[in-house]
This record gives sequence, structure tokens and C-alpha cells, in this order.
Amino acid sequence: MDDAGGDILPSLGRVRLGDLAAVEGLASDSYKICVSTLMQSLAQYSAAIIQLPPADAALLRSGLDSTRLFFHQRGYGSGEVVHLEDDAREWCKTSGYYADPQMWLEMYDYRPGITAREHNGAMELTPSGLPDIFSVLGKVCRDILDAISFSLNLRTCVFTEILDNMPLRGQEASSSVLSACCHSRPSFEGAQQHRVASPNDSQLLMFSEQEEQIDKTLLTLVKSDRSGLYVKDLHARWILVDGDLGPHDIVVYPGLALYQETAGYVNPAVHKTEVGNLQGYRFGRCSLAFKLTPRSVARLSDSEMGAAGHGVDTQFQVPIPVTDFMQTHHSADQLFPKNNELSSRAEQDASSNSTTKKKKGSTRTNSLPPSKRLRLEAQRVLKERVQDIADGRGIKLRFCNLKECESHIRSLHSPCENIRTEIGWPQGVPFVHPHDLPNKAKLRFLETYEPGWTASQQDELRASLCKCGYVLTCQRLASSLMISPHV
Repeated sequence: MDDAGGDILPSLGRVRLGDLAAVEGLASDSYKICVSTLMQSLAQYSAAIIQLPPADAALLRSGLDSTRLFFHQRGYGSGEVVHLEDDAREWCKTSGYYADPQMWLEMYDYRPGITAREHNGAMELTPSGLPDIFSVLGKVCRDILDAISFSLNLRTCVFTEILDNMPLRGQEASSSVLSACCHSRPSFEGAQQHRVASPNDSQLLMFSEQEEQIDKTLLTLVKSDRSGLYVKDLHARWILVDGDLGPHDIVVYPGLALYQETAGYVNPAVHKTEVGNLQGYRFGRCSLAFKLTPRSVARLSDSEMGAAGHGVDTQFQVPIPVTDFMQTHHSADQLFPKNNELSSRAEQDASSNSTTKKKKGSTRTNSLPPSKRLRLEAQRVLKERVQDIADGRGIKLRFCNLKECESHIRSLHSPCENIRTEIGWPQGVPFVHPHDLPNKAKLRFLETYEPGWTASQQDELRASLCKCGYVLTCQRLASSLMISPHV
């Protein structure tokens, strides 16, 4: 337990889709390792790399080739409608071609159940292969969700209730969407620059740096022909997540809907796309992005997390209709108000002064009653040791109720089993806040996490606690006999 960062991944986790697919019966060791790598990567980097089978990877490469040709052959007319900001109420109805000149981005949305049409009413031509790619990536996302539910000790297919029917029923349109994207296509940039320079243009378009984005999806899968996708990691550093992708690799990152549905246990990715270093590339940067989104008539609720025994914060306890959720503005500042840089600096200061504090703390606590001294020591170790281990593994500590957890630790499959195993919680000790642990359990807690907790300290506290127990017994006996105790 001394090395809290022993299991920290040095880079994005990479898992094979074949190993991630669940099967009947007991989970294999390879499946458990695969799920652990996936969840560790999502916790540290808010993203992971999935290795697709050769046939699926070839389909995606073909789709990227078709996407490049689609945008290269498509002209940009000055009279064409450009959607600068989509109406939030139409989030599940977007389909066909649209562009965002401020981001130098063009996009073609494929959404099953909605037929895209040109402005003259004719059926719009599409990049080839999108229906097959939609089907493949939809299945990949569902396998990943099953792995996440396994990690969180949720029921199998627990997310199915909030997903579209598979296949869609008659007259239904998909809530999920497959977007063929093109950043910084030279011909598109030239057209926009001409529009900006034109004095007769009534709408002045300005280019600006891309803001941080959070998808309101459950999961997003992205495959690009050139690197440029950045995601913030656990320490608020921007990480290039598609800089070392193989031909079979695809990036996955969680969205805000998954964060809401898991009561905050899976953080959404904060991401941005670099588009300024594509000079000389004839086709710009093309990508395929599949966004698995909850169906519009569903409700996001913490009920499954609560049923699995997870602690749920107040902000997640009220179910929210998906339609309302999609129309509500969410920003990274609102979700993560903590200033990571200042917090990191504070942690370094705390670490450098920890030895001094321990010495001063031990001097102050020596004069305290043994039980209170033990409680303060356990709280200190929780803050200085256990919390660091949990942060390093991207785990949120949400303790159980003492009475309920006494049965959890005797069960083979308890709601807190995974967390206890990940952080090395002592065997047989209920997973509750150390403040609420019985004294013997506090001692075992300290023995596990505090390397400097010596045998002499243990013996001294045990003797003090036993003496206190003896004194208390004598006092009660004397009180009942109305005599003065002598110890």
C-alpha cells in the first residue's frame, strides 16, 4: 500500500473489443482485466482506445475515404444556409449537411429514421457506408456500456431502458447520430475568408478559438485520419488522445448523460479539436464520430446506482427527462468548479509540510483521551493516505452505512467490493468513514494504511483503551453501589 500510484496507467488504456464482449457464465480473468483497464483509463484520462476487429476497422477506413471525397467534391455556395447554432429543441432531428464557419467545421449527420434533403427538396447525397458504420459503432458502444455496468456492479444491460430500440420500430427516429466531419477544408476556408472580406456581406463571420466542449451523450466514438483530438485528464492537463492510433484503433470518451445516469461516478470528457496545423493538407482533417445518446422519451435517474448500494449525491437524486436535460446548458466550470492548478499547488505544499504536521499533531494528541486520539489519527490517515490512493485511481470515496456494510463484507458480491479491492481496504473492516468505525476496526485501518504506525503505538493505544474500559466498568459498578471507586 505504500505505492499509491502502482496501478496508474502511463498512457491511455487500450483494450480489444473481443475481450470486452460479455458472455454467459462467470467473468473470465481477461474480461476483468479488460474492464479494469477501461475504467482506469476513463478515470485518469476521460478516454480510452478500443481495438476493433479487422473487418470493422476496414469498414471505418473506407468510410473515412468516402468522407474525404464527399467534402472535397462539395462546393460551398454563398446562398447556402449555415447553421451557426442549432436549436436545442431540435437535438434529435438534425440530419444532413451543415457547417460552422467559426470553427472551420463541416458536418454531415446520419440519423436513421430521418431522410436528409437538399434545399430544393431533392434527396441529399451522403458519404457511402454510413448505415453499416452506424450499426457497427452502436454495437461497440453497447458492449462498452455493459463493461461499465459490470464495473459498477449494476445489472446486465441496465442502460437498455434509456437507449433506442434495437432495431428501431416503425416511424421511430434514432436519438443517436453518426457524424462525418471535416475540419479546415482549404476550399471551405477560402470561401469563408472571402465572405469575411466582402463589404457587401450583411453577416460578418469571425473566426475564434474553439472552446472546451462536453458532449451530452452516453458515449462518443471517434476515428480520424489525422491527430488533433485533445481531452483533459484527471489533473486538468490537455492530452492528445489520437496521436498514436493504429489502423484498428478508435477513441471512446464518456459524455454528460453517462455522468448523470451513473450519479457522477463516470466523469464526462472535456475535449477540443486542434484545427490550426492543417496547412498543406488537401482534404483538411476528416473524422467519423458516433454519439450514443439516450432516447428522447427516457428519464435519467440514479435509481439503479442506489439499488446497487452506491452513495448518491443530492444533485442526482431527482430524475430528469432527457428532453429537458438536452436543452439545459452545461459548462465545464459549472460541473468542475475546482481550480485544479491551485489544488495541485496546495497538495504539494501539504505534502512538503506533512512530516512537520505529523510531529506537531502527535504532540497535541498524546494528551488527549485514547479513543479521541485514535479517531483523530484515523481521520488524518484518511486525508493524507487513503484519499491520495483514491485520487490516483480516479475513485470517488462514498462510504456505506455501518449497519448495511457489516453484511456487505460477508457477501461475495457486495456494492462496495470493487472500491475496497482497488484501494486496499482492510479485510473484514466495514467500508464506512473511519470516524464511525469501532476502535478495533480503526486500529486495523491504521495498521493497513500508515507505514509509521509502529507496534509500540498499537500496544500503547490498546492498553489505554483497555484501561479506559476497565475504569468505566469500575465507575459504573461504584455508581450502582454508591461508593467511591479506587483504581
